[in-house]
Amino acid sequence: MAAMSVELYDTLSRSVQKLAPASGDTLRFYCCGPTVYGPAHIGNFRTFLIQDTLRRVLEVDGTPVKHVRNITDLDDKTIRRSQEEGKSLVEFTAYWTDKFHADCNALNMLPPSIEPSAVAHIPQQIALVEKLIEKGHAYATDDGSVYFRVGSFEDYGRLSRLKQRELKTQNENSAGELNDADEYDRESVTDFALWKSRKPEDGANYWTSPWGEGRPGWHLECSAMVDSAFDGETIDLHGGGIDLCFPHHENEIAQSECAHGHDFCSHWFHSAHLMVEGAKMSKSLGNLYTLDDLRERGFSPMIVRYTLIAGSYRQQLNFTFDGLHASQSALTRLERFAEALLAKTGESSDSFNKNYVSTDAPEDFGRLSKAWDALRKNLNTAACLGAIFGVIGSNPAASLDAEGARSMLRSFGSLLYALGLELFTVEAKQVDAPEEIVALAQERWEAKQAKDWGKADELRDALLAQGWVVKDSKDGFELEAQD
Repeated sequence: MAAMSVELYDTLSRSVQKLAPASGDTLRFYCCGPTVYGPAHIGNFRTFLIQDTLRRVLEVDGTPVKHVRNITDLDDKTIRRSQEEGKSLVEFTAYWTDKFHADCNALNMLPPSIEPSAVAHIPQQIALVEKLIEKGHAYATDDGSVYFRVGSFEDYGRLSRLKQRELKTQNENSAGELNDADEYDRESVTDFALWKSRKPEDGANYWTSPWGEGRPGWHLECSAMVDSAFDGETIDLHGGGIDLCFPHHENEIAQSECAHGHDFCSHWFHSAHLMVEGAKMSKSLGNLYTLDDLRERGFSPMIVRYTLIAGSYRQQLNFTFDGLHASQSALTRLERFAEALLAKTGESSDSFNKNYVSTDAPEDFGRLSKAWDALRKNLNTAACLGAIFGVIGSNPAASLDAEGARSMLRSFGSLLYALGLELFTVEAKQVDAPEEIVALAQERWEAKQAKDWGKADELRDALLAQGWVVKDSKDGFELEAQD
């Protein structure tokens, strides 16, 4: 199996390109991380899980990855929320950073190689602003703020194809949403803040700079942290949600390339938005679900991971509760497949994760080659899972001897590592039916007792449509997720 054979769509060139380190063996991968002012929701985690899956695929393919994902602990939201709660910025953001890490662990996400924070890189940000002013790409205003002069960078807009339409303002991001990630005033609608002068609402959250007391602008933070983590070199890959393409990533390119005089990043990787039950995620609709919300409804983190990575990263994913039930059934089928192969080798399910799930991939994935090729070709997780279930449907274990079963287990284990899926976890198996499903099943049971067979059949079909099978006994019923 050739190393560095992974291909991925590049937002800048609008084409699928081979991923490879520009120099050395290690791929330099930077991801815009969470803003830690509350729990991350499933829309945030879809992006982070897709990035985690890509890193895993690269490592299984033989490419070492230096994965840097920042923590945004300094912006308007973190300052505002910390003051509302009467806490220092450090105390407030530390709590939500710890919560984010706990959720990442539950979702089986690999920790980044480096996790820089904005607050810890204030000196580097000030130095970057000084360099931009010195080169004529930034200017200070009378109130002590500093802005980047967009007109000084000829290539501004090349990532989002901004110059193909009239440039009016940075108030709207590339997803067509209000850009409220960093709220500031500016001299020109096209310019953006590098340094923001101290305001009363900032409280104690300010730092001394050559332009007066203040704090960095949101866009500046990532450029400084990239410089620090990768020694100012061009990075190989930069990831984030599609909403960050403009203005955040455009601004990163502008300030970094104007400061250093070379390309900022070779390859751009953006994930599409998440819909929930066909609707846009929003506070007003109450569908900004967190991992804890879904756990309370009986869904394990592994079910959530499966659901969020199962669709194409370049297309909007419609997250539904029916989909969660389907993911549980899919995980059960994967477990049964592994159990059938393990039975041929004489091993128990307890040994599967330890003995077979790893980056130590086989030279030949055999009958699972289509699944592996799908991951290497633009991270096609849907095609990968489809290919796996195609093999499962042919019942291969029936015709394999012990050595053949071990070979398939090695291939299967490498695929599961790449997908970040863990089987035979206690939490993944113990999924209770939601209250509304239990109520529907109870209504069906009562219809049966009343010998209303038509209604009972209708309710059975309604349960099946939502992914649940009812098994009747003499004294009651049981609900099982449909395989």
